Amino acid sequence: MNIAVASGKGGTGKTTVSTNLAWVLSQRGHCVAYLDCDVEEPNGHLFLKPDITEKRQVSIPVPLIDESACDGCGQCAQICQFNAIVCLGGKAMVFPELCHGCGGCSLVCQQLAISERSRSIGVVESGACGSISFAQGKLDVGVAMSPPLIREVVAGPRCQNIAIIDAPPGTSCPVITSLSKADFVLLVTEPTPFGLHDLKLAIDMVEAVALPFGVVVNRHSPENQSARRVCSERNAPILCEIPDDRKIAEVYSNGNLASQKLPEYAALTTSLWSKVAAQLRSARPASLP
Repeated sequence: MNIAVASGKGGTGKTTVSTNLAWVLSQRGHCVAYLDCDVEEPNGHLFLKPDITEKRQVSIPVPLIDESACDGCGQCAQICQFNAIVCLGGKAMVFPELCHGCGGCSLVCQQLAISERSRSIGVVESGACGSISFAQGKLDVGVAMSPPLIREVVAGPRCQNIAIIDAPPGTSCPVITSLSKADFVLLVTEPTPFGLHDLKLAIDMVEAVALPFGVVVNRHSPENQSARRVCSERNAPILCEIPDDRKIAEVYSNGNLASQKLPEYAALTTSLWSKVAAQLRSARPASLP
């Protein structure tokens, strides 16, 4: 089962939820993989503190034009949906930063003027934190396109039981790529005007890709019912409300897992998983661990 943890904006506590969920499940005997797909700013390692045993360079193929063979027909530019190749004055020009590495341009070139070279976009690091399999991506500085690297992270260390996918914030292509293998999505929000505005966008996103989901409200206080109102309006189930507790903030600020230091938080995370499992069991009773 692949559980993605996402949010409409950064800073809501997405990584806090995903790392604690991975740790609690591992303590219950599940075989867990934690996959950090926030490749621009991965920080799950700060809490899980894994031993990194492998680093693998990730590259994509980008076109290389043989100008002596190119006749400027423009077929390569027509097939490219991302404008990574344009034809000007009878010559093809390549913009590697826009290339998605699909190889379509080399397939349609009748003059065989297009070959491919590798362009590095980042690294995938893998290892383990106790019984938790760990993988994270690190995008190279200056690289704007993260989905190819995210796909490599999602295809990383897997287990027979549960994968926790820590998605990047937002609702754009990197997030959709992270959710590509998900069976269920946890949307983490905070009860502020900014957090709830972006929660609505995140709900639109998971509904568009037809994935079951639930909401985790972080920094909840009983006197603030705004998150409950929004979730009621959008028919979005709230699976967990994490209290706005100074003790949790202190543990977090020291780079520790709240579930390790605070028994009540471990119980809260266990309860969250029970609610996720209940929804998954109704959908996939034969495959739920």
